[in-house]
Amino acid sequence: MTEIEDWKYISLGQIKSTNDEAKQYCLEPNQKTIVRAESQTDGRGRLGRKWASGKGNLYFSMAFEYDLRNVGDLVMISSLSLAQAIENYNSEVSPSLKWPNDVLINNCKLSGILIEKGEGNYVIMGIGVNVVTTPKKKYLLYKATSLHENGINCTAEEFLIAYVKKFNQNMLSLQKAQKLMLRGEWLKRACGIGQMIAVCRNNKLERGIFVGIDENMALLLNQRGKISKILAGDIFFNHGDIR
Repeated sequence: MTEIEDWKYISLGQIKSTNDEAKQYCLEPNQKTIVRAESQTDGRGRLGRKWASGKGNLYFSMAFEYDLRNVGDLVMISSLSLAQAIENYNSEVSPSLKWPNDVLINNCKLSGILIEKGEGNYVIMGIGVNVVTTPKKKYLLYKATSLHENGINCTAEEFLIAYVKKFNQNMLSLQKAQKLMLRGEWLKRACGIGQMIAVCRNNKLERGIFVGIDENMALLLNQRGKISKILAGDIFFNHGDIR
């Protein structure tokens, strides 16, 4: 396969990182490229964390031109598209979204997304999805799960195709000025809305009621009546999980 929808598709074996590999496809204008790998030796997630690369799982990066001033929109639709792809496979599975862009099933982490700047106007969006296996290492912040553990028995490539279809649809909705609708769909699946949560950023904890997200995907935290906007951090619903 050389294309998925309107994306050039490159499938590789073991490489260092799909995000790093995708950087070489940021040279020509109007090029949309997906780079997928069977495994990564140096996969990474948000905040400099390593991403474990178990056999049979999905690791890919999308390289395309995008206005980084609107990166919040990309954060929103990338995670929403993952949740919708899961729902299309099995309507009995109810994925939820943990701010900013993690997808959970039964409060366990299924996927991670890392967005980086490429050359010129290009953005590189790396995504890892636990399709078959889950990492078991003790350093993980959250328990992990996989699609297979939740009755979705597809291959990594099959799920990639389903995801790209949803992503393209949501990108088109953005272009048609339907951001408010997409934001509503994201919030409908969001974890912890209306609940007391803890946010860890810059090695400091902040607590408050999670009341929503703003137009740029900043988390809105009600702290004794004052609304704080948080751009980056880790959120926890069970404060005993903080470490």
